[in-house]
This record gives sequence, C-alpha cells and structure tokens, in this order.
Amino acid sequence: MRAVLLHLHPRKVNEASLDFNRSFGLGGMAALLVVLQLLTGILLRFYYDPFPAEAYNSILFLKNQVIFGQFIRNIHYWSGVFLLLIAFLHFLRVFFTGAYRDLRKTNWLFGLVLLLLIVFLNFTGYLLPWDQLAYWAVTVSTNIIGYLPLVGESLRTTIIRGNELNANTLQSFYSFHTAVLPMLLVILVVYHFWKVRKAGGLLVPPSKEEPVMVPVVPNLVFKEFIVALVLLAVIFSFGALFNAPLLEKANPTYSLNPTKAPWYFAGVQELLMHFHPFVAAFILPACVVCFLAALPYLKYEEEPNGVWFISESGKRSSISTAKFAALLTIFGILLNEYLLDLEILLQPLPGFVSNGIVPLLLLLLAMAGFYHFFLKKQSLTKSELVQAIFVFIMTCFVVLTLTGIFFRGKDMELSLPWNVMML
Repeated sequence: MRAVLLHLHPRKVNEASLDFNRSFGLGGMAALLVVLQLLTGILLRFYYDPFPAEAYNSILFLKNQVIFGQFIRNIHYWSGVFLLLIAFLHFLRVFFTGAYRDLRKTNWLFGLVLLLLIVFLNFTGYLLPWDQLAYWAVTVSTNIIGYLPLVGESLRTTIIRGNELNANTLQSFYSFHTAVLPMLLVILVVYHFWKVRKAGGLLVPPSKEEPVMVPVVPNLVFKEFIVALVLLAVIFSFGALFNAPLLEKANPTYSLNPTKAPWYFAGVQELLMHFHPFVAAFILPACVVCFLAALPYLKYEEEPNGVWFISESGKRSSISTAKFAALLTIFGILLNEYLLDLEILLQPLPGFVSNGIVPLLLLLLAMAGFYHFFLKKQSLTKSELVQAIFVFIMTCFVVLTLTGIFFRGKDMELSLPWNVMML
C-alpha cells in the first residue's frame, strides 16, 4: 500500500500545498469515483443482459428482486454524475491556478482527453437501461452528430450501427461502457497522476522563504482519507434517498415530450435552438476545443504562479466577464425565443447565413465591444485576457446547459423549472 501511495505522491510534499483551498481535493475525489464506478459496474454486470428484449427487464429484476440491487445501481448512477461534475470543477481549478503551462502543458491535454472520456462513459451508460428516457435522449444526441458536414450522417449511422437505435447499438454501447472506455480511463488516470508528480506536485505560489517539506504520510494521506469519507457519505446518501431514473420500456414509436439529450449535452441542444446546426454542432464546438488545446502553447509574459485568477485585476475582470456573458446569453435566448427570429427576418438569405453567420457575427461583435469598452481599459496582461475569454466561454456554456435542463418544457418551449419537472 505504501508503494501505491508513493506512486501517486512523492515521499515529501511542500507544506503550502496541503491547504485545502489550493485544490479542494478534486483530483483525489475524481480518482475515488472512478474506483467506485468500476466496483459497482462489476456488480451490475452480473445481472444485466445487453439485449433490447432483456435489458429493461434485467434492470427491473435488479431493482425489485436483488438485495441492495437498487442501492448499487443508485450509487453507480450518482457516482457517474458526480464524477463528471467534479472532473469539470477540477478542470476549472487547474486553469484558474495556472497549472496548465510549462511542465504541465502535456498533462493539460491528457486532462482534456480524460474529461471527454468521462463524458462518453456517461453517455454510453445512459442507453443501457433501454427505457424511454435513455432511448430518446441518445436518439437526440446522435442526431446532433448528423449535422456535421459531409461525414455527419455516415458517422451517425456507424455509431448507432443502423438508421435508428437497435440491438447492435446496445451491444456497442455496452462494450464501450464496460470494457474499452474503462480500460482507457484507468490507464490515463494513472499516467495523469504520474505526470503531476513529475511536474513537482501541486502548483503553489512562490515564496521568498525556503519551502517546508513534510512527509506525505500522514500529512497528506490523512486529509485525503477524510475527504474520501465525506465524499462516500454524500454518494451513499444520494444512493439511499434518490433512485436512478427509470421510465417505461423503450418504445421507438412514441417519443417523449420534451425529448432532451442527456444533461451534459443540454448546452449543445440549446445552441441548436438558436444557431444553424452546422454552426451549433460543428463550428462553435470545434473553436472551443481548439482554444482549450492551444492554451498551454500560447506565449505569456510571466510564469504561472499558482495564485487563483492570477492577480486581483485578473479576478475582477473574470467576475465582470462572467456577469456580462451570463446576461448576454440570457438576453440572446429571450430575444431569439420571443422577439427576433433571424431566419424569418432574413428569409431571402440561406438558413446558414440568416441563422448561422449573422448571429455568430453578432456574438463576436458583442465580445469585441466588451473588450474595447471594458477589458482594454484595465490594461490586462495576456494571461489575464486569455483567462477572461475562458470565463466568457465557460459562463455561456453553463447558462446554456442550465437553460436546456431546467427551462425547456413541452415542445422545448421556455418554461419555469417546476413546470418542467411536472412534465
């Protein structure tokens, strides 16, 4: 056990890195949830049959006939949800403390891959119950792939192995969810931790004094143990109080209303309500992914310092940008929903122009105006400006996701949250 711990950590660590607000234990919590997912997934495999005729019945049998079967399924479901949320928060923590540059830039890219793997693990597992919720959510998600130019429809057909979800789709998703993706995830998690150690551990602000090094056992391990206990208590409480969703058996002839993608794709689905499919499903996501991948390789004036939000000016600009992005996104949603439909207003123009290029140019114009009239006047450094752009993108994404989850009701009309939940 000591050898395992020393693979994850060096023998001694900087005492300053033990402060909980440096990392909030997010990386360790994500690793624990991966282990919990693997253990509960192995238990569920004993009762699950990956065939459309039996998949739903095996979930019912697990729920009603197996001792603690529902509890194990609940833990597996909620640990998957928390894993995605905590991995996303860990991703934000790494960026906002500058731990994505220099020696850590390769690990940043592996972290992005890990985040995508976790998304795909949740997505492939979403279909396995083969109920109405799973069937139509995956149908909507895979239909988004069809909007990609040239290869979209053929790629969608390849992924679901047909024109609509079928037994082959379930078999593929089951194989990826229980074998391929978990294996890749474990390998990359181990490598990710090793790269953190090779980079010198947690990035902490520089100090004029000589850093105080303390033994990792028990100073760090004890704190990780406490965090692990608290996390397990939360997951077990959710597993005891809230059941994993399960509707009636999948019916390809009767769709749900509203038909929504899984919650982590709700932002992309919301984008499709306001932009041309090519822009919403390809242009914007591709630009965001390229921007995130390029972040460590940009030239910055100063070294990363491990300080949250870089500096006080960086913190102020990030807060202001978050407020502006949230208000702009909400205003754009309401404007497009109730007052201004560009596709109708600019009807003589092709849909790609009226509902794609024009709103995209308006978005870029709003960003340029915010930079010129606000950010530029603060004399931000390049790293602080990049941080502001990152905050803008993440805020827009969060607002779009929350809108898609809580404010889209019947026929995907805007609705109050309690009306959506009643539906």
